[in-house]
Amino acid sequence: MKKLYVTLCAITLFSFGVKAQETIQYYRPNDQRGINQFETSKQDTVKFTGLKVKVGGNFELTFQALKQSNTAAPYIPTGYTSSVTSLQPLTHGFTLPMANLNLDIQLADGVRMNLTQYLASRHHENTWVKGGYIQFDKLSFLHSDLIDNIMKSLTIRIGQNDVDYGDQHFRRTDGGNTIYNPFIENYIMDEFSTELGAQFYYFHKSGLFAMGGITDGLLNETVVKSTKIDVKTGQPLRYEPAFVGKLGFDKQINKDLRFRISGSAYTVSSCYSNTLMSGDRTGSHYYNVMENAAVAAATTLDDAIDYNFTSGRLSPGFSNEIHAFMGNLFLKYQGLEFFGTAENVTGRTAAETGNRWATQYAGDLVYRFPADKENFWVGFRYNTVSMALAGTGDVKANREAGSFGWFLTKNVMMKAEYMNQKYLDYPANNILNGGKFNGVMLEASIGF
Repeated sequence: MKKLYVTLCAITLFSFGVKAQETIQYYRPNDQRGINQFETSKQDTVKFTGLKVKVGGNFELTFQALKQSNTAAPYIPTGYTSSVTSLQPLTHGFTLPMANLNLDIQLADGVRMNLTQYLASRHHENTWVKGGYIQFDKLSFLHSDLIDNIMKSLTIRIGQNDVDYGDQHFRRTDGGNTIYNPFIENYIMDEFSTELGAQFYYFHKSGLFAMGGITDGLLNETVVKSTKIDVKTGQPLRYEPAFVGKLGFDKQINKDLRFRISGSAYTVSSCYSNTLMSGDRTGSHYYNVMENAAVAAATTLDDAIDYNFTSGRLSPGFSNEIHAFMGNLFLKYQGLEFFGTAENVTGRTAAETGNRWATQYAGDLVYRFPADKENFWVGFRYNTVSMALAGTGDVKANREAGSFGWFLTKNVMMKAEYMNQKYLDYPANNILNGGKFNGVMLEASIGF
C-alpha cells in the first residue's frame, strides 16, 4: 500500500502543476458534477486551444461492520477435513483501499481519448489497465461541411470500453471510483464488462437518443482458435460478435423536473467466455461475506480474499450465449430523484443445451439537499434478483440499503450505509441456505 500512496501523491502534485489540467471537451467529470450524467453531452461549450492532458484519479477507504448467518447443513466433500458450508467469522475493520488513475487527453477539436487504470483493487492488488477508448464528437479533419453538421448529433466511441448496456453502469461503483453511487455496493447482479468494439450515438434536440454498437463479446481478447465443444451444436465454440443497442428519451422538462427513460438490449449467440454479468475485475465492496474459511484456504490464488472477490453478488454464469434486456427510469424533481431498473436475461454455458433465465428489479429513492448545493443526501434502495442456477435450481436474493452522504467539497465525499441481504431457496447443503448478512458500512471517497 505504501507504493499506492506514493503514486497518488505524485499524481496529485502533477495534476496541480500541469497547465494542461483544463476542462476537456465532451467529458464527464470525476467529481460531484458527474452525478446523474449518463452519456456525455453534445453541448459544445469548451473551446479547443490545442492538446490537453487531464490527470485524474479516484480513491476510496471503507470501514465494514457486518454480521452474517446461515442455516446450511454441514457438508464435508472429498478432500476436505471440515464442513464447507460453515461461515468464516467476521470482525469490524477497514477493508483494502482501492484507487483508480484516469487519463483524459484532448487530441484534437472534438476528439478525446480516455485511459483508466486500477492502481489497487480487491481482486488485483497490483496496477493494471481497465481499458481505453477514443471518442469522436467532431470530424473536422475531414473538412466536410456535411459531416460537420451530421456530427452535431452524433458521437462515436471506439476501444476497450464499458459496454453501454442499461443505465445502471453510469451509477455504479468502479473500483476506487465511488463518487457516482449514492450507496456502497452495486446491484446484486452487477451488469458490467469492458469489451473491444464501437458504439455509435445519435442525439436529437427533442431529447430522443439512440445507440447501436458491436463488440467482440470478450473481456480478454484472443486469436487462438477454441477447442472447447459446445454441447448444443457439437462443434467448437465460435467467436461471434455481440450486439448492443439502446433507445431512450432524456429531457429537462423545466427547471424542477428531469425525465429519462431508456431500453437496452445485448445479445451474443456464441462466445468463448462472455462476462456481461460478471465482468467487474475490481471486486465487491462487501468483503468476505457468506464465505467458508476451508474453501478460501484451499484456493491456489495468492490471496484468499480473491477466491470469491464478488462476495454478496450473484451471477447466472451465462458465458457462451446471452440475451439481455434492461429498462431504466430516472426522475428528478428538485432534490428528489428516483432511479429504477427492470431486467430479464436468458443464456447458457457451453456445457448446457438449453437456456436458463435471470431477472432483476431495483429502485433507488434519493433526496439531495439543500437546494442550492445538493451536497447532502439520504437514500433507500431495494434490489431483488431471481435466477435459475446450473446444478442448484431456482434461487432468489433480496437487499435493502439505506444511506446518508455528504460532499465536503465537490471532490471529497463521505457516506454511511445500513444494509440487509437475504438468500432464499438454496439447497440444504449450500452455504447460502438461509443465508443473510447485515450491518453498517462507512466510506470516504476522493475524485478529481
